[in-house]
Amino acid sequence: MSAAPAIRPGYAIEATGIGKKFRRFHERPTSVKQRFLRARTTSEDFWALRDVDIAVKEGGTFGLIGPNGSGKSTLLKIIGGILRPSTGHVVSRGRIAALLELGAGFHPELTGRENVYLNASILGLSRAETDGAFDEIVAFAELEDFIDNQVKFYSSGMFVRLGFAVAVHVDPAVLLVDEVLAVGDEAFQRRCLDRVRQFQHEGRTIVFVTHVADLVRQICDEAVMLDHGRIQASGDPEEVVREFRRENLRHIMPLVREEGTRELEIASVELISGDGTSGESIAPGEELIIQVELRAQSPVDNPSVGIALHDHENRTVFGTNTGILGTHIEAFDDKRRVRFHLRPVPMVRGRYWVTAAVHSRDETRVYHVQEQAASFEVINQGHDPGEVFIPTTVDVEEL
Repeated sequence: MSAAPAIRPGYAIEATGIGKKFRRFHERPTSVKQRFLRARTTSEDFWALRDVDIAVKEGGTFGLIGPNGSGKSTLLKIIGGILRPSTGHVVSRGRIAALLELGAGFHPELTGRENVYLNASILGLSRAETDGAFDEIVAFAELEDFIDNQVKFYSSGMFVRLGFAVAVHVDPAVLLVDEVLAVGDEAFQRRCLDRVRQFQHEGRTIVFVTHVADLVRQICDEAVMLDHGRIQASGDPEEVVREFRRENLRHIMPLVREEGTRELEIASVELISGDGTSGESIAPGEELIIQVELRAQSPVDNPSVGIALHDHENRTVFGTNTGILGTHIEAFDDKRRVRFHLRPVPMVRGRYWVTAAVHSRDETRVYHVQEQAASFEVINQGHDPGEVFIPTTVDVEEL
């Protein structure tokens, strides 16, 4: 095998052509004889990663996202040197501290104190260096009263607090974190994020795996989305998170679902921005027009036309109809166009789906419903925090 090239200046990690193959067994042998006789027929090769290239800049914060089984944790373990790649190579610069799962590297029969020294030595600290950091580690983990207990009696929260505390106190140039920023209680998560931001200010490199897409958007400089072991999106965190949510929506709401008696039909649902252009992509606070075209199979007096908006988890975030808004629609036997003007759109970011419906005024008869008939995305170029856009002005008064 040829030697890996030297890492380029300005980069902390470079992974090139990474592939990882595992053997997947369809049934577990129950004896040594079965293991030898049936090995060829009960297993197959499974590629957890294929052709993955990433480059993490020194001092950058790099996020890995993707659905379960996409290869995120496997890639992190390869970067950390815990797994060897089947193809490709990884080069890195500086001491790497890895916190890849709860209690990884802890010996259950040892005390918390003993495990601190064991983990610190694995991560490259001398006994004297661990002595100097020990009190800070225990204080960060808030385990002063339990540090001399065997860790097999620790709760999962105590495990992760101690593991994280050791990892961030070994003075790493690169910190690898797998899902830890999303576990533990709220106070611990805040403390973890504060330490991550401190590392960012100090110019350290951070690579972490998470399912919390908003966390990637908030603190990462770059991100990669994996799916079935391959890179599906990479680069700007906003774009990667957008693609991640778009893929999730394809699984949650893949098709327009329709129902109704069809005396009145929904011919089309169109999204228009306030300036008359397409409303499929708008900014917070812009006007959005939801245009519903109806086609009558038979005249119906005063039908009610409604819309509903759903977020990426298919939760209804808004709904209204012509009855609520006090609009009367006369019976017709051709076509009608109904426009709902949303001024302004109050969401800060995210993709939203539109359901349109037409039913009798008393809601006892459903003429036609189109679920998730259209979608639009609110794109926030200003990276404003929060979920809701509130138009705000400010003035300053001399006292």
